[in-house]
Amino acid sequence: MAPSLMPPSSYQQQAAWLARNAVDCLPEGALQDRLALGRPLRVKLGIDPTAPDIHLGFTVVLQKLREFQDLGHTVVLIIGDFTARVGDPSGRSSTRPVLAPEQIDANARTFQAQAGKVLSSERLEVRHNSEWLDMPMTELFALLRTTTVAQLLERDDFSKRFRAREPISVLELLYPLLQGYDSVAIKADVELGGTDQKFNLLLGRDIQRAYGQPGQVILTTQLLTGTNGERKMSKSFGNYIGVTDPPEEMYGKTLSIPDESLGEWYSLLIGSEPPPDASPRDAKRALARALVERFHSAAAAAQAQAEFDRLHVRHELPEDATVIEWDAGGDRVHLPALIARAFGVSTSEARRSLAQGGVRLDGVQVANGSLDVDPVEVDGKILQLGKRRFARVELR
Repeated sequence: MAPSLMPPSSYQQQAAWLARNAVDCLPEGALQDRLALGRPLRVKLGIDPTAPDIHLGFTVVLQKLREFQDLGHTVVLIIGDFTARVGDPSGRSSTRPVLAPEQIDANARTFQAQAGKVLSSERLEVRHNSEWLDMPMTELFALLRTTTVAQLLERDDFSKRFRAREPISVLELLYPLLQGYDSVAIKADVELGGTDQKFNLLLGRDIQRAYGQPGQVILTTQLLTGTNGERKMSKSFGNYIGVTDPPEEMYGKTLSIPDESLGEWYSLLIGSEPPPDASPRDAKRALARALVERFHSAAAAAQAQAEFDRLHVRHELPEDATVIEWDAGGDRVHLPALIARAFGVSTSEARRSLAQGGVRLDGVQVANGSLDVDPVEVDGKILQLGKRRFARVELR
């Protein structure tokens, strides 16, 4: 994990430093006032474990939390094991599917472990909102009285769906209230989130005041654009890099980002600008190496760069590719079945890759329509799927 910058000492300077790369820090001047209380603040981030892995986009807000920790404040990471059963409607045009409780629990364990790649274990509280949201009906009624339907329909995604006469479940309307109550339960001084969370964070202030607490300061961070440069990074969109991706995969995916994304990626992930005299290619290589070093090690970064150059610059084939054994019975080898077994994909996906020219044998592209080949054409050869997946075929 890259070390944080040395923060300044005065409350005004600290507030400016913490907000320097935030999109919103509201209300104006409130963060400085809260810091001036002279005590460790309780800084909240809620996450719904709807997926098991953290991607680079999520590390933007985690890094901001780490900066609060480095100033001596307490981060409260709320695992939304209860709100995940509702499904956060932020940025959604339809109702989010609900996971089984067992999957939510498994995802939460993985997420917490991966968050440790950015957050310090000191000055960290991990709470589950099932501790307080499994409440009696009388308490739920009291929470519902804090907010009107008109307030909720001011939310952009709700408003669009309402105007389009698309369904909005009562459960979805309840979600922002439950998130706001999390702030009440842990007495949050500050809450962080992406820009798509701004409505929920502001509503949390209103709900806190309804329960007699000071309204939290809200701080939003920019959403990182995915590897395709078009939409925010998301596993749903397939444009993500996971913090636990293998070093070679993390390195190669970073090199695939559009040149136009370089400034944003450097700013949000590295906290600097691209090298002024570097070409886009060299800037991406420096960025890829820095990210692999941050989430793996310097040795892994050097190895990932060397392996990428060997495969994609000098076009050499890997000598240590995984060996896949294949039964040589019969006079033909069915390539879709071989690809499916070698790389864990479906045979339909293997057929699509063949049709799109995405399969090679010893570096030679397999011709479109070649589904069944003579065994001698694959025995001992390096089978390649896409740019970074290799396996050596051995017939038996």
